[in-house]
Amino acid sequence: MSKIAYLQCPTGISGDMCLGTLVSLGVPVEYLVTKLNGLGIAQEYNLRAELVQRNGQQATKVDVDLVQHHHHHDQEHHHARHLPEIERMILQAGLPARAEAWSLAVFRQLAVAEGAVHGIAPEKVHFHEVGAVDAIVDIVGTCLGLDWLGIDSDGAGFPLLYCSPFPTGGGTVRAAHGQMAVPVPAVLKLWEMRGCPVYSNGIEKELVTPTGAAIATTLVREFGNPPAMTLKQVGLGAGTINLPIPNILRLWLGESTSLQRDITKSQEDSPTLETISVLETQIDDLNPQAIGYVFEALFAVGAVDVFTQAIGMKKSRPGILLTVICHPENLASCEAVLFRETTTLGIRRTTQQRAILQREIQQVETQYGTVRIKVAWQGEAAEKSITNVQPEYEDCAELARKHNLPWREIHRLALESWYS
Repeated sequence: MSKIAYLQCPTGISGDMCLGTLVSLGVPVEYLVTKLNGLGIAQEYNLRAELVQRNGQQATKVDVDLVQHHHHHDQEHHHARHLPEIERMILQAGLPARAEAWSLAVFRQLAVAEGAVHGIAPEKVHFHEVGAVDAIVDIVGTCLGLDWLGIDSDGAGFPLLYCSPFPTGGGTVRAAHGQMAVPVPAVLKLWEMRGCPVYSNGIEKELVTPTGAAIATTLVREFGNPPAMTLKQVGLGAGTINLPIPNILRLWLGESTSLQRDITKSQEDSPTLETISVLETQIDDLNPQAIGYVFEALFAVGAVDVFTQAIGMKKSRPGILLTVICHPENLASCEAVLFRETTTLGIRRTTQQRAILQREIQQVETQYGTVRIKVAWQGEAAEKSITNVQPEYEDCAELARKHNLPWREIHRLALESWYS
């Protein structure tokens, strides 16, 4: 059973709110401090957590208090807090493997976004805007906490973390370069990089910070509604300001439900199960000649299969049901072809699992020429059982035409040749 988590952010997300949810879920502050000390910035900040009220609700507030060294404060913070320097600090800190990988990924994402905003390379970004020490503690601390909670990883090594859409916020904030509109440019860039769903909740404040956005857009698998899960525990992390609704980030911790588990499990057990999209629409007012053209156009944009069925429709009109099977990544282009080439006003879509045989193309020689043959099998190399051998239709047709022979004859010869 996988341990998964969902970030619910009705009032946005910031680095310290993330830390608050994790401490609220039981991650010990001492553990975070001990691990963070490996970064070599122990003298520059203090970490403290306290319970606070937000609109009558209790939540955990974590503060990163910066220790000001007035005399050499400038050199201290500006000598080299750019990406390569921070990456070196993280790599030398002796962090748990997942926390290290996740922290590096989040910082890289933040630097790419800030760099895109200012038109400079990610390596050249100075982390003054997000406050270097602040960002380091928030990001590395969050990754340490997620790892400590034992949230499982997906195939790519990222946590099974999901997240709600983001509220946009509004108004302006003070920054190094004067006033800036909210969402600040780095946050907008991060949302754009991940294609995040956003909405306005009418609150004209900075709700999502660059650090919070970088953590979420890097580590979250999917944005939207909560995944199917059995809820075990909820962590509440408080934001700094008071808002019309409680300024609390909520981290739901749970286990993925059996349904989800069966799907992923059967996919792991059998490499021959894949996810496929099915589009269907019924048509009763189109010249049948157009249908042939639609078939070609759909195959041209990557449809795996297309077929029609005769159906009876309203007012006793004969019509056809047109079905397209395609890989999820080609769904949009197949749909575009259907809308462009047919009179349909609506297309239904479903996602299905399909079991497929492993297959390869082999070639055989017949006395009339070469024919390609599709060979499909089940099982792994050692106990492969060949289940299907099919000569390629077009190859047989071409030879049959050329030598003026029946297609069936060429087909039979090709099979004979393969079996012998």
